[in-house]
Amino acid sequence: MSTAAFTAPQRELERLLSVQKAAHLATGPLSAETRIAWLDRLIGLMVDHQDDIVAALNEDFGNRSAVATLLADVFAVVGSLKYARENLRGWMQPEGFETQFPDAAARVEYQALGVVGILSPWNFPFNLIFAPLAGVVAAGNRAIIKPSEFTPASSELTRRMIAAAFDESEIAVVTGDAAVAAHFATLPFDHILFTGSTSVAKHVARAAAENLVPLTLELGGKSPVIVSGTAPVADAAARVMTVKTLNAGQICLAPDYVLLPEGKVPEFTAAAGAAVAAMFPTLKDNPDYTSIINQRHYDRLRAYLDDARAKGAAIVELNPAGEDFSQQEARRLPPTLVIDAPDDARIMQDEIFGPLLPIRTYRAIDEAIAYVNARPRPLALYYFGQDEAEERRVLDRTTSGGVTVNDAMSHAFAENLPFGGVGGSGTGAYHGKAGFLAFSHAKAVYRQSKAVEAEYFLRPPYGDAIRQFLAGAIAR
Repeated sequence: MSTAAFTAPQRELERLLSVQKAAHLATGPLSAETRIAWLDRLIGLMVDHQDDIVAALNEDFGNRSAVATLLADVFAVVGSLKYARENLRGWMQPEGFETQFPDAAARVEYQALGVVGILSPWNFPFNLIFAPLAGVVAAGNRAIIKPSEFTPASSELTRRMIAAAFDESEIAVVTGDAAVAAHFATLPFDHILFTGSTSVAKHVARAAAENLVPLTLELGGKSPVIVSGTAPVADAAARVMTVKTLNAGQICLAPDYVLLPEGKVPEFTAAAGAAVAAMFPTLKDNPDYTSIINQRHYDRLRAYLDDARAKGAAIVELNPAGEDFSQQEARRLPPTLVIDAPDDARIMQDEIFGPLLPIRTYRAIDEAIAYVNARPRPLALYYFGQDEAEERRVLDRTTSGGVTVNDAMSHAFAENLPFGGVGGSGTGAYHGKAGFLAFSHAKAVYRQSKAVEAEYFLRPPYGDAIRQFLAGAIAR
């Protein structure tokens, strides 16, 4: 395809990448003071535009809980940016290593990669742009951002915010449709962070491979909840439903199915219903309960229920006020338990990304572990229980991006813990120092010894000295 055939946003991407690469080379390493100043600007954007962020997300979703927005898309972001600001000087320090010769020196220096591309999703559009920028900027990089076309008001607000605080040679935003995102992945960035679905990640990875661009992929998958026979079921149900109803379950870390000990389904169902009623006495017009992002996703979720019902699952709608959702404009969907859906049901195959929660039972903990391990590795695993030996067994015998014990999603809010997936749920991690490292090049630097042995160690002709050295060194 010729350059003339590109759309205006695609040409703008090409231009911005050229501008930022040139600025990176011309300016050289950004000082700690400059990085802190950029982080301060980002913090200021979050603080000054918090009301605008609430309004934009409410417009995009049809209804988006204002408090949920402030918690997830503002408060959490400010925490990430402040943590990076407070710690980046320490992270930037070279790390020394021992050498064979006393007067040699070996160290690792952390060098900015250059220009990082951020492809962000629609579910938490500000969090999943500005929180990664904490690590990107702390590491001394520039960034170009492509927000989701599914949240146009939020994307346009992000563009205006960044343009008001940063020169285009520092951080820039390009908006546009899926074709722009596809072109984004073909460009020779120094690193790309993609957050989204596994299916789209495969396209991003294939495109990036043409330029050997390294990737951080933050995906999702079906994050399981294992409830032990030793767990207080009411507490587990309340904590699971808190996260499952946050953003109407449109969270990559949302519990995707629950594994309960046999006989515990009625107790869990009753406790889940009570938890939902306590949080949302009504749902249909409740400003705290978020809508499904668009009609396509709403129809997809309804189709999951129809498919599971047709395949024999019991459907339990948690609708405290018994409201009629058949006629509405806001695309609200009540929290719904799907009990004993078979494995071939679509709801058991796909990441749900909505307020629907399948429930299955197990007889022994190893059966639950085997069920998890028979599926792609999830972004998160949640274990509820009071048996430390059983907890250790679950941790040792399963692999997931992260784990929260006796709660859901809490590990993602611990800023000093790495956040990322494994296998089908992603590759690489960020948050805290992990973000600094993800967007840095660890450059090995070695200063050779002045000893005669160092000069002649590898140089032929090889004599008795090197042979004796090798004979002694190559030993058990």
